[in-house]
Amino acid sequence: MASSLEQGALVTIFGGSGFVGRHTVRELARKGYRIRAAVRRPGLAGHLQPMGAVGQIHPVQANIRYPESLHTALAGADIAINLVAVLASTGRQTFDALHVKGAREVAKAAKEAGAKRFIHVSAIGADASSSSNYARTKGLGDAAVLEEFPDAIILSPSIVFGPEDEFFNRFAAMAQNAPFLPLIAGGRTKFQPIYVGDLAEAICNVSGGAGVPGQIYELGGPETLSFRELLQQVKEWSGRNPGFINLPAGLAKLMAILSKPLPNALRPLTVDQVRMLQVDNVVSQTAIDEGRTLKELGVPSPQAAGVIVPSYLERFRPNGQYSHYRG
Repeated sequence: MASSLEQGALVTIFGGSGFVGRHTVRELARKGYRIRAAVRRPGLAGHLQPMGAVGQIHPVQANIRYPESLHTALAGADIAINLVAVLASTGRQTFDALHVKGAREVAKAAKEAGAKRFIHVSAIGADASSSSNYARTKGLGDAAVLEEFPDAIILSPSIVFGPEDEFFNRFAAMAQNAPFLPLIAGGRTKFQPIYVGDLAEAICNVSGGAGVPGQIYELGGPETLSFRELLQQVKEWSGRNPGFINLPAGLAKLMAILSKPLPNALRPLTVDQVRMLQVDNVVSQTAIDEGRTLKELGVPSPQAAGVIVPSYLERFRPNGQYSHYRG
């Protein structure tokens, strides 16, 4: 049964047109929320509107680097959700500007607007003392959010997979075009991939009242796999068979530096991503013991990568989506 807040409540979701955002918008619309998708370019967010009823989803202009744009987007909102993040700094879209200053401004504006609930999506491994700029700024951003909105609920997922992801698709493209896949730190780093649909469901459940205010929840899928095991699965699902090459972290960083002039979409890895690939990215035992996981947010049976990923990596196979046909 829907909560009183859920029945027609207005949600402002920053980053609603992105990878996690579009799945979250769909789930919120299915539950009956009214949705204001706050994005930098509303004209490019038209793909969101068919996910709900006529008038249910409304893109509006907002940029978390400009605090004055946030108040209009949040006016009258019952719930605010911040999904804005980058995996690599580009121009003015830097880690510090978005993950720290931007997160703080959104939380502050949500508090001032009288939002009843604020949900901030961070990442497992967020740590203000990390050598990775991504993880460091995520950690600083978490602290800033809780300082401005103490009752905020922070969701920290492991790597997120889905049709538009930047993990499985990136390495499948690499397997398609390169003779080797790189094993950073020997490929021993552990991950707990979470399906974007399960993350969206958790966000929606928190919007409806799940979770304890002021807590950070660590979200992972049903499997814990090493980087090598994940790359082996990429090879199988993409129908490609490049070899593996062990890359010491120092050499991997040098290669990342040499590829810096290329657009981020064409770079194999950035220096920051090399650093992240050296640290396990799984739900901590502390979070499990304290009940700060997907299960407590109403997602008891998350999807495994093997159920979802093969269908969208099929395009990388030698004969594309027709590769499984015979005759």
